[in-house]
Formats: sequence, C-alpha cells, structure tokens
Amino acid sequence: MIYKIDNYKSKLDLLTTEEGIKFIKDDFENRLGNKLSLQRVSAPLFVLQETGLNDDLNGSERKVEFTVKTIPGNVQIVQSLAKWKRFALNKYNFPLHKGLYTDMNAIRRDEELDNIHSLYVDQWDWEKVISKEDRNLDYLFSTVKDIYEVLKEEEKRVNQKYPCFSNKLPRDIQFISTEELEEKYPSLNRKERENAYAKEAKAFFLYHIGWPLKDGLPHDGRAADYDDWNLNGDIIVYNPVLDSAFELSSMGIRVDEDSLIKQIKYKNEEHKLYTPYSIAIVSKKLPYTIGGGIGQSRLCMFFLEKGHIGEVQSSLWEDRDLIELDKENIKLL
Repeated sequence: MIYKIDNYKSKLDLLTTEEGIKFIKDDFENRLGNKLSLQRVSAPLFVLQETGLNDDLNGSERKVEFTVKTIPGNVQIVQSLAKWKRFALNKYNFPLHKGLYTDMNAIRRDEELDNIHSLYVDQWDWEKVISKEDRNLDYLFSTVKDIYEVLKEEEKRVNQKYPCFSNKLPRDIQFISTEELEEKYPSLNRKERENAYAKEAKAFFLYHIGWPLKDGLPHDGRAADYDDWNLNGDIIVYNPVLDSAFELSSMGIRVDEDSLIKQIKYKNEEHKLYTPYSIAIVSKKLPYTIGGGIGQSRLCMFFLEKGHIGEVQSSLWEDRDLIELDKENIKLL
C-alpha cells in the first residue's frame, strides 16, 4: 500500500541522495559508537536454526532458510541480532559499560510493503554490558537520552550540509508508557495513538511493550526471550513528510534469568527454554545487557525528507506499487 503525499518532490536528485546516504551512515555510526562506548564488530548474515539465536519477532514471520552441503541442519537468515550480540559480548570479554555495534542486514519475506516497510532491513544493531543494578527505567531512559543527543547532532550536521532541509526534532524527547498512552487516547487504536502523540510531542520513547493492556493484547508484539518487557521501548518521531509517527529504533534492557522464564511461560513457549541461548541466560553465563536496533534506511529517509523507503535503499516492489510511486513522483533507487 502506498501512502498518498500531496505535491511530493524530493529535495535531492538520485546521485546527491546516494551521497547523503553515505554521509549519514558514516557519520552517525561513529558518533553513536563514541557516545555509547561501542566498538564496531563483524556479524553473521545467517545462523543455524537449532542455536536459538535467530529473532522470532512477533512469532508469525517466516524465516528465510536454506541448507548447505557440509553442515547438517537448517541455516536461517537472521531477522535481527538481538541474541547473537549477547554471546559476542561474552566471547570478546567486553568490560562493564562497554559494548559493540554492527551492520545488520535481514530479509523479511512476510513484510507488508508500504512507504516505510520493505523486504530488506538494514540497521545498526548495538549491545552493551551492564550490571544487575543497571536494570531499571532510569538507566534505560538515560541511554535513550544519549541516543537522542546523537540524533539531534546528526540532524544539525545534515542540515548544514544540505540547507534545503529543516529541523524536525524538538529539543527534548518525551517518555510515555503504553499504559499511559492507552489512558490518554482510550478511543483510538494502537497506531492512531502513536500518530496522535507524535504530532503533539514530535519525539518520544514509548516503553513497556509486550505485556497486555486493558483489552488483553500488547501494544505491539515482542519476542519473549530478549527484551525485558518492563524495560524496553521504541524511539518514535513525527515525520512531517508522511504526517505520521515514525519509529527509528527499538531497544531495551535484555531479559535476565527471571524475566526470561516469566515471559516465555506467558507466551506458552517453554520449548525455548532448552536452546543454548536460554540455558546460558538461566545459568548466568551471559552478561546482563542493554541493546537495540536503529534503522539505517529509516534514519536516512527521515533526515533526507524522503516519502518512500525505496528512495534510500534498493529492494523489490510490486508492479502496481511501482506504477503508483511513479504517479506520486517518487523515484526509487
């Protein structure tokens, strides 16, 4: 589905757009790494199914799988690196309050394609070692504020390089729980609540995602075995081009031995407790961590004021969408 954008025209041509994409990606990841004390590392594109390292997302998405000649079992393209990163922090012996970031590329074969969703996902995945005492909302919110400072600085640098763009981010980011958002907009559905608050706050962190609200359903789906649902959330901004809420990052303090078991049992997924990943957490062989993903194409789309994610990444689109995009004056890479 293509969102209609009245009188849309990109402010950059295709070649300058490619230049802008490179500028943002190179500049932002360096600033993020410095701000959060993260080191860049290499990461896998695929993992073995039986390791339990792949992300189940909402639990319904089909993974891209294949077999290889010399290794038994199914190999899966990663859907995120949420679990792999925790093993990597342990393997590389990262000290307290230090961490890693990496490029994550995924294929989401069941994604509903529109202006902000594609089959191809590219993001910065990051993870950092924390202490047991850091597992609280104050530490989570402090980290969100650090990331928001990097976003604000990047917007300033992009606008200096390309004066055709304007400031879109407010001075401060707001914090609101899914329960508070439900209380604020009781007659609206989940997406409408985000849109309404995004227009008011311009930038906010929506936390407590996973546990059910008053109607018995969560605000949004979350896997049971990586984020602690009491200590996670999304960074959401108002996108004036699309006139809607626009998620830039999903992040959180990761499960400990107690929250892992509680969340897995709530979702009736006890089989996950027997994967090497879960066993390592329950036996306290992995560090406590905080981490998340920041969409690379999403960030470029927002700062370069693009109307479609295909303007900042190469992917596949339905023929009918290509016809509609051409009518909307949207030129894809």
